[in-house]
Amino acid sequence: MNGSQRDDTPVLITEAAPSYEDQYAARKRKYLLMMSMRIPCLILAGVFYQTWWLALAFVVISVPLPWMAVLIANDRPPRKAEEANRYRPPSTTRQLESREHPVIDG
Repeated sequence: MNGSQRDDTPVLITEAAPSYEDQYAARKRKYLLMMSMRIPCLILAGVFYQTWWLALAFVVISVPLPWMAVLIANDRPPRKAEEANRYRPPSTTRQLESREHPVIDG
């Protein structure tokens, strides 16, 4: 890349969770997708009304969709299990409190 062409796209340097607005937009998209699947299922059940088992299958599929859509839309992504990055000194170094301490009797 030469000096006149700069890439101004932000670089993700942390593993921070997406913002609340991004999470909300993703949940809303999932809800709309699932609810939009219900209408074609009901239409297909009406189209195949002469084949009762197929019409029944489409109706059975469409019944739990609103419940599942609400559950998925209200569910936030799980928190990431993070392990703290703690300093662990090498075992060969001398420790501060390794010597014996004198006790003063009163």
